Amino acid sequence: MGGAARTAGAASGGPAAAASPRRRRHPLQEHLDHLVHGVGFPSALASVRDADGRVHDLTASRVGPVPVDGRVRVGSNTKTYVAAVVLQLVDEGLVALDEPVETHLPGLLRGPGGDGREITVRQVLQHTSGLPNYTSEFGTSDWSLLRDRYYDPRELLDLVRGLPATAAPGGSWLYSNTGYVVAGLLVQRVARRPLAELVRTRITEPLGLRETFFPQPGEQGFRGPHPRAFHRDGSAQPWRDLTLLDPSWGWAAGALVASPSDLNAFTLALLRGELFSSAQLEQVRTTVPAPDLWEGTRYGLGLSSSPLADGRLLWGHGGDIPGFETRGGATDDGAAVTVAVTALPTATAADEEGGLAAMDAVLDVVRAAFA
Repeated sequence: MGGAARTAGAASGGPAAAASPRRRRHPLQEHLDHLVHGVGFPSALASVRDADGRVHDLTASRVGPVPVDGRVRVGSNTKTYVAAVVLQLVDEGLVALDEPVETHLPGLLRGPGGDGREITVRQVLQHTSGLPNYTSEFGTSDWSLLRDRYYDPRELLDLVRGLPATAAPGGSWLYSNTGYVVAGLLVQRVARRPLAELVRTRITEPLGLRETFFPQPGEQGFRGPHPRAFHRDGSAQPWRDLTLLDPSWGWAAGALVASPSDLNAFTLALLRGELFSSAQLEQVRTTVPAPDLWEGTRYGLGLSSSPLADGRLLWGHGGDIPGFETRGGATDDGAAVTVAVTALPTATAADEEGGLAAMDAVLDVVRAAFA
């Protein structure tokens, strides 16, 4: 973390709860406790980095001790890492944002769902490609059925090959995991190396992110301390442990594992221009309205912006994968927060309205960190 000073918050109900009474309780701890004891998440973690570089790591749990700053599945935050690799290849003159995907992946996209001769690299990264979303086609809410299932990336594209496009390329914004599978295949073809290796050699190793990794094929566990993950189909069902999971069905759209502090460090490095040129950073931060996300959110190239109460923009992404949700981001003055809960919001609620309320509760913690 670049030598930043760190403090560890007490884990609610855990062995650290009886730590020195002189230690000042971090103001965000109350909000984290509410996620667990009020909303009903099994546990929660947060890493808060102040603008002065001081880091505070917090936990809350009702299922036993949770490792401070433990590794979690960060879901769609993976997209920002993949987009960063694409932008590096643009800097190297190997890819152009406004060239068709067909240039590097001839014949990959054909049919009613989209044509690679018409869809550009930029549109894939910005969710304006019109490609239908493959994760809508699994046909199950019981994600434990996919726990031991390995998917090759091209199998994921096959799930939507016969479906119609959601819009003409460049016509409108609509979130599509399919586009990032295409982006992952593109960088592998151009760089001639596996995606997991590209993320490691181009991002995590240069930035010193030792608690971040892209799972290898068949890798279902974690490398280092991590909380247990849980899932259920609504609050009327019993919790099931989903800590072990083959995330290949998420691949370039959502397979990454990281600690909350590593995710903060990555986002800050990106905003400081440490990963690619200022010209590419400007492209990343050129956004379009993203009405299907939370209020006021706009989407760039693998990165979104949303307004904070004080007028600052929060830059980040967020991610959902069975067993975890992560929300957070960073501001241009160097502050950052990542909040992770160990179940999807829908798993805490009896209906859709309750699931949305639980999702808003996680966002409220993020906003409180910047208040």
